[in-house]
Amino acid sequence: MQEAGRNLTPSPLVRIVLRELWHLRGQVLAAALVVACGIGAYVGMRGTYHSLLVAQSDYYRAYRFADVFAQLKRAPEGLVARIRAIPGVAEVRTRVVADVTLDVPGLAEPATGRLVSIPERRAPMLNDLALRAGRWVEPGRRDEVIASETFARANGLRIGDSIGAVLNGRWTRLVVVGLALSPEYVYEVGPGALFPDNRRFGVLWMSREALGPAFQMDGAFNDVSLSLAASAIEQEVVDRLDRALAPYGGLSAYARRDQLSHRILTDEFGEIEITSTWIPGLFLGVAAFLLYVVLARLVSMQRAQLGLLKAFGYRDLTVGLLYLGFAVFAVGAGTAAGIALGLYLGHLNVGMYADYFHFPRLAFAVHPPVLATAMLIGLAAASVGALDAVRRAQRLPPAEAMRPEPPAAFREGFVERSGAGRWLSPAARMILRNLARHPWKALLSIVGIALAVGIMVVGRFGLDSAAYLLRVQLDVVQRGDVSVMFHEPREEAARDEIARLPGVVRAEGFRAVPVWLRSGHRAKKVQVLGLDANAELRRLVDRELRPMALPPEGLALSRKLAEILDVVPGDRVELEVLEGARPVREVPVAAIVDEYLGLSVYMDRTTLSRLLREDRPLSGVDLDVDPAQAGQLYAALKRLPPVAAVAVKDTLRRTVQDSLDRAFRIFSRIIVAFAGIIVAGMVYNSARIALSERGNELASLRVLGFREREVVAILLGEQALLVAAAIPLGLAIGHGLAAALVPVFDREMFRLPLVISGETYAWASLTAIAAAVFSGILVARRIRRLDLIAVLKTRE
Repeated sequence: MQEAGRNLTPSPLVRIVLRELWHLRGQVLAAALVVACGIGAYVGMRGTYHSLLVAQSDYYRAYRFADVFAQLKRAPEGLVARIRAIPGVAEVRTRVVADVTLDVPGLAEPATGRLVSIPERRAPMLNDLALRAGRWVEPGRRDEVIASETFARANGLRIGDSIGAVLNGRWTRLVVVGLALSPEYVYEVGPGALFPDNRRFGVLWMSREALGPAFQMDGAFNDVSLSLAASAIEQEVVDRLDRALAPYGGLSAYARRDQLSHRILTDEFGEIEITSTWIPGLFLGVAAFLLYVVLARLVSMQRAQLGLLKAFGYRDLTVGLLYLGFAVFAVGAGTAAGIALGLYLGHLNVGMYADYFHFPRLAFAVHPPVLATAMLIGLAAASVGALDAVRRAQRLPPAEAMRPEPPAAFREGFVERSGAGRWLSPAARMILRNLARHPWKALLSIVGIALAVGIMVVGRFGLDSAAYLLRVQLDVVQRGDVSVMFHEPREEAARDEIARLPGVVRAEGFRAVPVWLRSGHRAKKVQVLGLDANAELRRLVDRELRPMALPPEGLALSRKLAEILDVVPGDRVELEVLEGARPVREVPVAAIVDEYLGLSVYMDRTTLSRLLREDRPLSGVDLDVDPAQAGQLYAALKRLPPVAAVAVKDTLRRTVQDSLDRAFRIFSRIIVAFAGIIVAGMVYNSARIALSERGNELASLRVLGFREREVVAILLGEQALLVAAAIPLGLAIGHGLAAALVPVFDREMFRLPLVISGETYAWASLTAIAAAVFSGILVARRIRRLDLIAVLKTRE
C-alpha cells in the first residue's frame, strides 16, 4: 500500500510545473486564448474548405456534371452522331435553353427565368436534377415545370403554384410541379450577372416536347453538354466541337473550368485555402511570442530552483523538458479549446456558404488530418515559444543559478540627457526610464499589439472595399435605373417603343456582341458593348473616376482585360465575332478604363455596326426611370415579347450589398473578436510580467507614500504608451495586409479595390483601446491586492 501511495505521489518536477501553472494562470490563460483563436480559425476554415470540396465532388459525381459545354443558334438533332464520334467523347446531351421574363406572384419587377429542356420520362442524364420536392413533369403536360429550389424558396413558391411567362411571344401560365437542384447551378446567377438574386432569377426545367416547339426548336437544339472519357484530351475535344458547331452559330465551346458556377466555386475555394493559412499563422505567431515572454520570466524567477535541481542530479535535458512541458500544457489547453471553437465556426461558415452555393447535401465535417495538423501546429507554437527559455534553463550552471540575478546597470538615458525629465512628473520619468532600459521587450510588445490592430483593419477592409465597388459600378459607370435585354438584336425602332412606356425619362440603346479577343498567344471570350457617342447612362471612367470620352475608333478595354491580353493603348488585337457571318477583324486598343466588375470591352456603336456590316441593331436599352411610375413600367415589360431579361439597379444594389454584407460581416466580427483577444492577451501578459518583475519596486513606492492610484498609473502607463505606439503601426500593418489581400480577390468576375475608410481605422483603434483597458482593469485589481510585506522580502 505504501508502495502504491508513493507511486501516486507527483514527482518534484510535476509539482513545480503545477505550482507555477497555478501561479501564472492569468498569463497561461491569455496565451491559451490566443492559441485557441489560431487553432479555431485553422480548424474552422480548413474544415469548411474540405466540407465544400467533398460536397462538390459528391454532387458532381452523383448527378453527372458535364466536362464540356457549348451554346449555339440552332442545330438539327442529326448533328449529335457527328459530335458523339469526336475522339474522347463519352456521352452527349443536347437541350433547348431559353431566357424569358417571368411574372412571379408577389414580385413587382419582372424576373428572369432560364427554361431548360428535360426528357418527359425521367432517366439518368448529364447535369441531372436532384429532385427535392414534388414530381417529374408528366408526358403530354405542356405547362408543367420543375423550379429551382433556390428560386422557389426566395419567392415563397410551393408545389401547384403558377408563374406567368412570355414564351416566344405568347403569354403562358407555368405550373410548378417539383423543386430541384442542378450541378450546373450550384451558384445560380442570371445572364450577365455576377451575384445571385434568387428572387429575380431562377431556372425552370420543362419537357423537351413542350419547350422545343415553343421556340421553333422541334427536332433541334441550341445547347450541348459532353462528358469525356478518361483518355480524352480536353482541348482537342473543345476545338473539334467548335468546328462542328461553327456552321450553326456556335458561341465557342468551353471546358468545365470556365463554366460560370464551377469557376466562382473554384475561386472561392482558393480564397478559403489562402486565408486558412495566413490568419491562423498570425495568431499562432503571437501565441509563440507570449509563451516566450512568460517562460523567459519564469526561468529568471526560478534561477535558484534551477540550480538546486541541477545540483541534485537532474540532467539539462530533464530541466529543459520541464519548461517545454509548461508551454505544451498552455498550448494543449488552447488547442483543445481551439478545436471546439473551430467546430463551431465551421458550422457557422458552412451555414453562410449554403446561402450562396446550393448542394443537395452540405454538412460541416472535419477530416482527421485537419485535427492532426492543428495539434502539430499547436505543438510547434509551444516549441518555438519555449525554445529560447529552455536553452537558457539548460545552459545555466548550478552555482550561477543559485546566486541572485545581478541588478540592472543604471545609467543616464535619453530622458535625463535631453533635460526633458525636468518637465515630467516622477511617475512619468519612471515609465520612460523603464521602457528605455528594455527596448527590445517594448518593441516586441508593440509589434504584437500592432499585428492585432492590423488584423482588425483587414477584418473590415472587405466591407469598405465592397461598398466602394458598388458605388463606382452602380453610380458612376452604370447610371441607368433599368436595363432591358432583347432575345434577338432589334431595329433602332425598338428603343423608341421602349421609350414610350410609362415612367421612361431617357432611353439609350446598346449592342452586345460575343467575340474572341486575341493578342499573340493570349485570348479571351468576352462581349463587346457598343454605345452611342453621347451615351449618359453608361460611362467610361479612368482610375480617378473621371469620365472618359468613348473612342470614335478602336476598343476601350477594362484594365483587368488589358492585363490578361497584355496590351496597352496603341496595340492591335484580333477580334473574332461569334455570331452572324463570324467576321475576323484586327482593331486597335484605343483606351483603358477602370471597372471592378467583369471584363468590359466598349466600342462606338456606329463603328461596331460598320465593322459587322450591319445597320445599327440593338441588343438592349438602358433606361432612366421616374420612380413614381416604376410599377407601371415593370408591368408593361413583363408582357413584352422581345424582352429576355430586365435588370433593375436598385434591386441589384440591394442584392449585391446583402450578399457582400453576409459574406464579410461574419468574417469581420470573428476577426475583430480574435484580434481583441490578442490585444487583451498582450497587454495583460506584459503588465503581469512587469508587475512580477517590479513588485518590489512598486511596493517600495507604496511604503514611501505613493498612493495606490499613482502606483497603478506607473505600471499601466507603460502599457498605455505601448498601445499608443502600436496603434499607428498597426493601422499601417493593416493597410499593408489589405494590399497583400487585393491580389487574392483579383478575379475576372470582380476585383476588390484597396479602399479602407476612416471608420475602419477608428473601429480598430477603439477596439484595441477597449481591450487594453479591460486588461488594465484586471491588472489594477492585482496591484491593489499586493501584500507589501511579502513582496518586500528579498532573496539573499
